[in-house]
Order: sequence, then structure tokens, then C-alpha cells
Amino acid sequence: MTRQRVAFIAYHACPLAAPGQAKSGGMNVYVRELARALGERGWPVDVFTRTHAGTENTTEQVTPMVRVIHLPGGPVDAPMESLSRHLPEFQTALAAFHREHGIDYGLVHSHYWLSGCAGQVFADGQNIPHMVTFHTLGLIKMQSRAGEVEPEERQLAERSLMSSAQRIIAFSSHERDAMVSLYGADPRRITLAPCGVDLSLFRPLEQERARGILGLNGEKVFLYVGRLEALKGVELLLRLPAHMDNGEKIRMLVVGGGLGEQEEVDRLRSLAKALNVDEVFDFVGMVDQGDLPVYYNAADVCVVPSYYESFGLTALESMACGTPVVASRVGGLPNVIQHGRTGYLQSRRCPETFANSLEMIISSPSLRQRMGQAARRRAEGMGWEQVADKISRVYDKLLLKRSKSR
Repeated sequence: MTRQRVAFIAYHACPLAAPGQAKSGGMNVYVRELARALGERGWPVDVFTRTHAGTENTTEQVTPMVRVIHLPGGPVDAPMESLSRHLPEFQTALAAFHREHGIDYGLVHSHYWLSGCAGQVFADGQNIPHMVTFHTLGLIKMQSRAGEVEPEERQLAERSLMSSAQRIIAFSSHERDAMVSLYGADPRRITLAPCGVDLSLFRPLEQERARGILGLNGEKVFLYVGRLEALKGVELLLRLPAHMDNGEKIRMLVVGGGLGEQEEVDRLRSLAKALNVDEVFDFVGMVDQGDLPVYYNAADVCVVPSYYESFGLTALESMACGTPVVASRVGGLPNVIQHGRTGYLQSRRCPETFANSLEMIISSPSLRQRMGQAARRRAEGMGWEQVADKISRVYDKLLLKRSKSR
């Protein structure tokens, strides 16, 4: 059954961008995989994003039901902090594309506050429902780590969008409650729908084979995957070895560090040398999405030491590969990780507590195996198909409400 066409607004999160390129990461994966899964359920999806470095064509057909449309939105290399200034250009191009092609969209689904600003204008112009997934929220980020600053423009825009959008998607109960308490959002217009994982890509593999591919030699292996920025808390990992005393040789693989993150990479490398742990750490750099399962499967434990995670896609990908996770008890991570069953959650962000949990797992092969099996079972209930089914039901309700109001 073919349904009404949906306009995804993903201003700076092109689904064709590889994770790690500039600010590309979990949001880009979310937009791509959700669009694909919705297309498989009969929803034609147009993803509108800004033209960026590496763009080859204005329109890219991704699947028979999903296409990505690149529109002007500032210089291709414009830094993230300047993108709000270029929103009017993007909004004008979006309106022009609609006029030229005369497409009848059923609803607009925006991703992040910048996209929401453009999406609300577009939805109002077409008199169609507007739905927003924020992915991260400025006020929560500012509360999560001392010194974290977000522009007032963002805070005002998020508050306005929560008042105007017909539906808001929250990844976790923590995010939903923050929307209500910090922004005054109406809880009746918030739907809980977590992120998802590609279960066919992220799946258990033989650990020794994965380690052979990476050239690992018998150490206990810990893994970090993600952007290298202060909010991710990677510095904590550098202080772990000093608190581990079970005599095991360890290796820490740090996967990440894309464009715009070199300063943080250099700082972490210098700190590792100062702490005399540089021989334990491998700063791997960028890894293609298709190669990530090898790293997850090679690891004994995946570590997520973030100050804030709206969801925690890395944790879910690791669990889908059957690898336990030790993570900060922040944001949406408690909705993904089952403490004591699929890994451990730490309320205190200090190396001693993280080291203790890691030692518990690596010192007991049977515990690691049980946790890994439970992690995979947990992930099997969080595939993109389940997420798309839930979002699809939200779309149906919004469109039914709209048709009744006509």
C-alpha cells in the first residue's frame, strides 16, 4: 500500500554522508535507516538536506521509495555554528522546489532544531502536520557538563517548536520528562520511539576471527566508538589503566575523530602520553560503517563514558554484536542497557567505577558470554523495522486527524 509522501527535513544531517564526516554521526544514520524502513512500509520519503562537500547530484534516488534532495543552504564548508544564518536560503530553495514540482506532501518530519525551524515554515505553508525529532536538546547538554554552552537562539527555537509541532518524538522517558520540565512541552503530544539498529549488519561474529582481521594479539580489548569531543567524555578512558589491577594486558581502541575533531584528537594523544598509557591506546580514526561490526566483535567490552547521550546508538550497535557495554547512566542509555544483564551503568563518571565494572566482565568469561547473549536478545527487539512500525502509526494518526478536521 502506497501512502502519502513524507518530507523529511534534515538540514545538516544528510543520510548519504558517512558517519564521522564533519558532524555526521548517529543522526545521519537515524535519518537514512528510518527513511528506508518507512519506504518499505509504503511511505514515499523525500529527505531534504543542504548541499555539502561531496554532493554529486541535486537528487539521489536511495531506494525506490526514498530520495535525497540537496538544496542550497550556505557554503558547502560552512561550520556548524554558522548554519542558522543560512536557514533562509534553504527555506527559499525548499519552497521553490515545491512550487516547481507541485508535490502533495502529507506531513513534514523534521530532525534537529535547525531542521525544525525550516520544517515548521514549510508545514504551515502547506497546512499539513509537522512532527519533530530533536535528537539532542540544548538545555540538557548545558546541564550535563560544566562549561557546555548552547546559543540562546537554539533554546528559544526548541521551546517554540515544542509548542507548535503536532507531534514530538522522544527517544527515552528521560528526554520526554526533560521536554516537559525544561521546555513546558505538552506530554500528550510526545510519543516515545527509540532509535534502532540494523540487525543484519550488526550481528555476532567469531571473536578470534574479528581480532585476527584487526591484528590484535591476546590482550583484553575495550572499544570506544563515536565523535571525539568533550561531551563524549573520552578523557575518562585515558585514566582507566591506572585503576585496573587484575594483571590483564589491555588494549583500548578509539574509533572516531573525523573532520573538525583533530584538535581534540591531538589533545587526547598528548594526554595519553603524559599519563604514560599511549602504548595501550590505538586511535584508529574513521572507520566505514560496514567495518564497525568487526571492531564491536573484537572487543570484550564497549565503553560509553559520555556526559550526555539522547539515545546511545553505539551502545545498541555493540549489543547487537553480542558485546556488553559499560556506560554512564545518562540520557537515553538506561533505556538501552539493562544494568547487570547486558552491561553496567555507572551513576558516577569516574575511572574507578568504570574500571571496576570492566574488570568484573573480563575476569569472568561466563559472565561476559551471558551478558553478550542477553545484549543480542535485547537488540533484536530494537531493529529499524520495529521503530518504523511505531513511527508509521504516528503518521497514520496525524493524517487521520487532519482528514477529519477538513
